[in-house]
Amino acid sequence: MAISNIANLVKEMASEYGASNAVIIPQNCEKPSPVILRNITFAELQTSIDDASRGMLEIGIRPGMRVVVMVRPGIEFFQTVFSLFQIGATVVAIDPGLGMNGIGACVNEAQPDAFIGIPLANLARKMLGWGKATIKHCISVGFFPFATSWSKIIRIGQASRQKFDGDIHDPAAILFTSGSTGISKGVVYQHDQFHAQVQALKSLYAIEPGEIDLPTFPLFGLFSPAMGMTTVIPEMDFTRPASANPEKIAGAIRHFQITNLFASPALLRRLSLLPGVIKFPSIKRVLSAGAPVPATEIANLAKRLNPAIQVFTPYGATEALPLASIGSDEILVETTFKTAMGFGVCVGKPVPGVTIRIMKIDDEPIQSWDDQLLVSGGTIGEIVASGPMVTKHYMNRPDQESRAKMKGLDGQIYHRMGDLGYLDLQGRLWFCGRKSQRIIQGNKIHHTVPCEGIFDSVQGVFRSALVGVGPVGLQEPVVCIQKKDPVEDEARLREMILGIAKQFDQTKDVKKVLFHPSFPMDIRHNSKIRREDLSLWANEVLA
Repeated sequence: MAISNIANLVKEMASEYGASNAVIIPQNCEKPSPVILRNITFAELQTSIDDASRGMLEIGIRPGMRVVVMVRPGIEFFQTVFSLFQIGATVVAIDPGLGMNGIGACVNEAQPDAFIGIPLANLARKMLGWGKATIKHCISVGFFPFATSWSKIIRIGQASRQKFDGDIHDPAAILFTSGSTGISKGVVYQHDQFHAQVQALKSLYAIEPGEIDLPTFPLFGLFSPAMGMTTVIPEMDFTRPASANPEKIAGAIRHFQITNLFASPALLRRLSLLPGVIKFPSIKRVLSAGAPVPATEIANLAKRLNPAIQVFTPYGATEALPLASIGSDEILVETTFKTAMGFGVCVGKPVPGVTIRIMKIDDEPIQSWDDQLLVSGGTIGEIVASGPMVTKHYMNRPDQESRAKMKGLDGQIYHRMGDLGYLDLQGRLWFCGRKSQRIIQGNKIHHTVPCEGIFDSVQGVFRSALVGVGPVGLQEPVVCIQKKDPVEDEARLREMILGIAKQFDQTKDVKKVLFHPSFPMDIRHNSKIRREDLSLWANEVLA
């Protein structure tokens, strides 16, 4: 089938399910009777996308132009993104959790032609000079005196007869990585890669039109309308899922009969605070990603679902998603026990159409894939993926691209994930940590996630992080511990941890335990430990 503009998927849903709600924005979901602030049907959404497309063409936004979008999840978010797709412009999406300096750096690197944002984002753009050298068109979703209002764009489009036929050969989007484990990079997405993502998600999880989605991470909800799902916008700060009100999330699930839920590990932990009697019988599946998901959180949520309904943990990255997947049945029955014994975290079998290979650990660029790079079965190496949803380029990052992309003889692009892992005899992928965070102690390599699985199983440990202390190449492995209970006896807990460490080959070299009050976490899901920061702290403490 020929690849079309990704925006056409919404148009197809509008033609089939026009009278159904595409987006619902509720308030007070924790109360018996929530208020629906706004809603829009699929037909109305498509009409507004068409109007916005014509309006942007009228003011001078053209195919191939780069447009930064900083709009909160909601009706205008979908209007903005899909109208830009439709006219062939390139959406530039930047995680707001990067902070003002990080956002500004990404905007300037993208060299955008236009900027669409809420008033606060427009104020920051103007005050801090984001994209000053290249931005020609400024649009505000909400009142901002120095930008064209989004409502005016719609009105202009309603009076226009502009025609649009977006070129699918122009990039559909540039999505900046979170930068939680390295520099933030602009990942270039083509329309065919987005199509592959949508088809993989629909097929893998049996998602059907007419379902109700509660996406608690905007990028996971980006294509809900394209799959025919009604999107209910949760009441939460999307940059701080660890602070979400679990009663509001549970209320939305109950009131709107949510069938599809994405929840980061941090949000799963918030839901675990709810009384055990609270169940979610309408849910057909839960997806959780962004960091290894603790089995305790998976088990807690699984108990609230109907029998045979699972919590799935798809594996991937901004550059390629989904690559592998595993469900809670397999995790809770088998793999979680192996995680506690130092095997790593199982992320499941590759999704159909994706090839996963494990190559020798190498920090240098490699231009072309060669089968001689493969490690023997069961050996930990760098995870490499190829498939239709694997992106081919970073924007203006030749050095990072040379370290992440390889060309195969079959013409495929092989993406080096920067993650370490191995394939077991059943063909399942096991995640063992980031390559950049491995600890090299002479001839021995210590991998973070297998060791942390052992320490996390110790009673009284909330979470652990293995870090290196000392010069690179001669690092001593040290485990940092965040306690479940602040008053937990540290001397007793240290003795237990060191006693457990002696029993496993993965951890027997760990001789020091440091207690940290609250681990620094990533800026996207509040679930990924910033081990680089912990390593600096540990080196200072033990200096």
